Amino acid sequence: MPHAVSAGRRLFARFFPFLAWAGEVRHPLTLRADLIAGITVALVLVPQSMAYAQLAGLPVQYGLYAAFLPPIVAALFGSSRQLSTGPVAVVSLMTAAALGPLVATNPEGYVAYAVLLAFMVGLFQLMLGLLRLGVLVDFLSHPVVVGFTNAGALIIATSQIGKLVGVSVSGFEHHYETVWYTVQAAMTQTHLPTLWMGMLAFVIMFGLRSAAPKAPSVLIAVVATTLLAYSTGFQEAGGRVVGEIPVGLPGMTLPSLDWPVMVSLITAAVTIALIGFMEAMSIAKVMAARSRQRLDANQELVGQGLSNIVSGAFSGYPVSGSFSRSAVNFNAGAVTGFSSVVAGLAVAVALLWLTPLLYHLPQATLAAVIILAVVNLFKIAPIIHAWKAEPTDGVVAVVTFGLTLLFAPHLDQGILAGVGLSLILFLFRTMRPRFAVLSRYEDGTMRDIAVHHLPTSPKISIVRFDGSLYFANAGYFETRVLAVVADNPELEYLIIDGEGINQLDATGEEVLHHLAERLRERGIEVLVARMKKQFMDTIRRTGLIHIMGEDHFFSRVTYALNYAWDRLGDRYDRTTCPLRSPAVT
Repeated sequence: MPHAVSAGRRLFARFFPFLAWAGEVRHPLTLRADLIAGITVALVLVPQSMAYAQLAGLPVQYGLYAAFLPPIVAALFGSSRQLSTGPVAVVSLMTAAALGPLVATNPEGYVAYAVLLAFMVGLFQLMLGLLRLGVLVDFLSHPVVVGFTNAGALIIATSQIGKLVGVSVSGFEHHYETVWYTVQAAMTQTHLPTLWMGMLAFVIMFGLRSAAPKAPSVLIAVVATTLLAYSTGFQEAGGRVVGEIPVGLPGMTLPSLDWPVMVSLITAAVTIALIGFMEAMSIAKVMAARSRQRLDANQELVGQGLSNIVSGAFSGYPVSGSFSRSAVNFNAGAVTGFSSVVAGLAVAVALLWLTPLLYHLPQATLAAVIILAVVNLFKIAPIIHAWKAEPTDGVVAVVTFGLTLLFAPHLDQGILAGVGLSLILFLFRTMRPRFAVLSRYEDGTMRDIAVHHLPTSPKISIVRFDGSLYFANAGYFETRVLAVVADNPELEYLIIDGEGINQLDATGEEVLHHLAERLRERGIEVLVARMKKQFMDTIRRTGLIHIMGEDHFFSRVTYALNYAWDRLGDRYDRTTCPLRSPAVT
């Protein structure tokens, strides 16, 4: 009975994870800390969400809609206490890239498509979380994410050049073409008031970050430039401002399921879901390490999935965890997810009463906010580090970076190319794992004879295969073993050190089976030492253990050697064998 109660509690906690911290909010100190942190995050969230909506190609109010309920839902149903969810730069850019091709055929449906995309992203993340399939995210390797993030930061920053200088050019098929013609237009058509307004926003944000790091620099820049635009007649002088923002909270309207559109968006939805979750999870891990919390990747998928579904249901667009706002949340002293609830409610207050004050907000200021936010995303050091760790990983990062820039605005093609290349290179590396012939070193350990130039026994050979034995390398393993046999015409025992063989698939088992039979016909017995459990499970299921002989498998190489020496008997003097331990006389 107690076990059933415990299981019920765990199930209840899984569906309602916020109950783990809800009681803590009753403590006055915790409540005060979360209130301050939530309001602090809201001061950044409101202007950022408007800027990111602009980056996604949407009117600014849709950024506020995505910053209202999604942070609350993600905090209630996710596993991280300090993760701040809402509109983010990379996901906003990917949203614009995904919806761009559809705009040509139906510009009026852009908002509806964005809402539908959020709903699809949420459903996919929720499905992965409920099915405990968070492991699928691992297919996006670190080099792929690093290459894509750097390219995304560059694309985001350059996409704001036109708004920063007050020029616009017709859309081109590729992003680099748009940037090129925008720069050309800026040389002769720059709107100086717009440029100065953007530069002022930069100066304020940079200056405050240096002089007063805890000050809401983004909000101060927004307020200052809005007041300046209002008092100087910036709009009348040709400057672009946000304009009228609808007052009030978004109503609940489920997106219409347009199947042809959903089919065209499925690749983008999956890509955004995976990239967005990886971004959120990497941020959550940093926060958890600093606060010593436990994270559940599948529960975080549920939280992110529900937040995107809610975003779509309330006129928002795809959201994810924000590194900058999560850092603000943590540094402001947030203890529980209630801080995100406060931040979401603060956005609701802004939607109800403050939007008329933002009419004269210059779009150049929002462009400056976006550029400043993505500067920290551009990092060359991780690519160099990946290159040092494994040159092929560096290649994957560089190729992903280059192809993402080349294919932009079709960002999913760059990611898919990076994922495909990383899988191909991984397969190529595992096709030729290290194969070593071993002999006894002076310290008693078994070492590679090619590296240490050690003598070998004519009767017994020990080989080690440093990789899983599967379809891609089974033939290579067989070839190398037969080469060892050919080089030792007096060989009677072949010992396979199986410590590095983590998996054995059907092809690997078949090769091992036929190899043992062929060598036995030639008078050579195959012994296996230091096998992993999964290796033994496979040969037990197939019956290979009985074909080779149960007495041919050993927990240590020394036991396999003793077995071979005992059967060689007087035909071989073990005291002169190069494989003997220095302790043996």
